[in-house]
Formats: sequence, C-alpha cells, structure tokens
Amino acid sequence: MELRQLKYFLVVAEELHFGRAATRLLIAGPSLSQQIRALERDLGVQLFARDRRSVALTPAGAELLPHVRALLERADDLRARAERLSGAEPVRIGYVSWLPADLTARTSGVAQLHVDPWVVPSHAQAARVADGSLDLAVCWVRNAYLAQYGLQARLLGADRLYAVSTGEKATPVRARDALLLVDDDATSWSSWNLFAEQLAHDTGAPIVRIDDGGITGPAFFDHVRAVGRPVLNSPKGQTTTLPPDLVARPVINPAVIWTWSLVWRRNEIRPVVLAAAGALTGDVGDLGIHDSGVWLPADDPHR
Repeated sequence: MELRQLKYFLVVAEELHFGRAATRLLIAGPSLSQQIRALERDLGVQLFARDRRSVALTPAGAELLPHVRALLERADDLRARAERLSGAEPVRIGYVSWLPADLTARTSGVAQLHVDPWVVPSHAQAARVADGSLDLAVCWVRNAYLAQYGLQARLLGADRLYAVSTGEKATPVRARDALLLVDDDATSWSSWNLFAEQLAHDTGAPIVRIDDGGITGPAFFDHVRAVGRPVLNSPKGQTTTLPPDLVARPVINPAVIWTWSLVWRRNEIRPVVLAAAGALTGDVGDLGIHDSGVWLPADDPHR
C-alpha cells in the first residue's frame, strides 16, 4: 500500500467517476483502475462498486474514506515539519522515466532535492512546473511547450533509441525501415506520439496505430513478434531486459535521439531553484546530439 494509491482512492471517491478522476490526477484511466485494484488487494476489501454506468463507494470504502483523508493530511503535515526542521528550502523535482544516477551528488551543498513520486507524462510534468506544483522537472519538451507554459529548458540527458526485432542478429536498421507504434491514448502517450509522427514524416518510416498501451512492456514485445519486423523502442523501454527471442538493433541513417530536458519557470527568481538547475546541467555538454547523422524533431529546443 502506497500513499500515492491512497490519494488515487480519495480522488475517485470524490469524483465517483474514473474518467474524471484520471483527468484530475493526470494519469491514464487504465493505470488508475489498476492502482485501485492493487490497493483493494492490499487492504483485502472492495472499495468501489462499479459497472459500465456508475461508480459508488462500498460500505467498506465509505468507512475507510475519512481515515484515508486524515492519513494523507498527517503525511503532508509530517513532510512540512521535516522540511522546516531541515532548515533548508527543498526544491521539488518531478520526472517521467529517467533521472541522472548522480542526481543527489550534483546538487550536494547547493540544494535539498525532493524527488516527487508522482510519475506522469512529459506534458503533464511541464504543466505542473508551470502551475507551481513542481520547481523543476525532467521531461521531453518542445519549443511549443516552453512557450505555452512559460518555461525554459536545458539539456540534461539523451537516449539513442534502438529497434527491437525477432531473431538473433543485432545488425543495424535504417530509420525508414523501423516500424513506429502510436497509441490512441493521447493522455498517456502524447509526447511519444508527436515524436513518432514527426520521425515518420521526416524519414518515411511506417506507423501502426494501437490502443492497448503497447508502447512499452510485455504488450510491446507482443507487437514486435506479431509484425515480424524491427520496431522502434521508446525511451521508457531503453533499459528493459529483452526476452530471449528478441534482439536490440541500432538505428542508423539517421540515428534517432530522444532528449531529456530540465525545465523550470522562465520567471523563476528563487536562488535555490536557479542554483539547483545550474548544478544539474552545468557540465552536461551536448551529449552527441549535434553529431552528423543524428535526427532530432524540428521543434526540439536543443536542436
């Protein structure tokens, strides 16, 4: 049982509608349902009675609701007290699926980082920085996002994406020969969909539209097996161990690069936030993203 799951329960109980609750929480509906089911398993009780048309608290859910609300309030109070006792103003940083391994070391003596556990898509993290819920975020951004949300960005990381295919040969694949998966769930996969569609436009790579969240995870591997050709892997799958029947293959002509930006508000004036941003990005360099034969989207702020 996690505090995050208790927060999800509270929001669903307030909305009595999974779709509205998912929108409010900035997560996909299926992910919210999975987290609620996991919480119910951990607690050993059913919290909601739900069918296709309605959602209602069960007697157990109604009984537990005030206790969950009180517990979350105490957790917030505990966090605030700890921050006051530390004598330092924490800098809140969010992320999507990647953080530098030496994150804390980079900011040691500069700022006290609080890594937010709420993992949501890139566009949602950018919006949270804009509304003040976060001070910094590590995410994929476009120039359009920066203008829309009043943010600025510096390069923090870069992934050279590879293709996954059946077989044993890890021979290179031309970008135009790698199939691109685009998911109908624009809430969860907005950034990836934009990235893939721009790559398809620029290279002629084919797109296949899916509706099962199979951009990553076991469903992605099933798609690779079904299509019988190389499929471009997403940033979320870059460090995932492949099943023994699949192989990673370099993508060339061009190499496909996904950038990770550190973003903060353009009108930010707090010294501790600006110092943390500088410490995290000061020695990054260009990470090879400007080498010949590299592709970045036209609207990438680091192009």
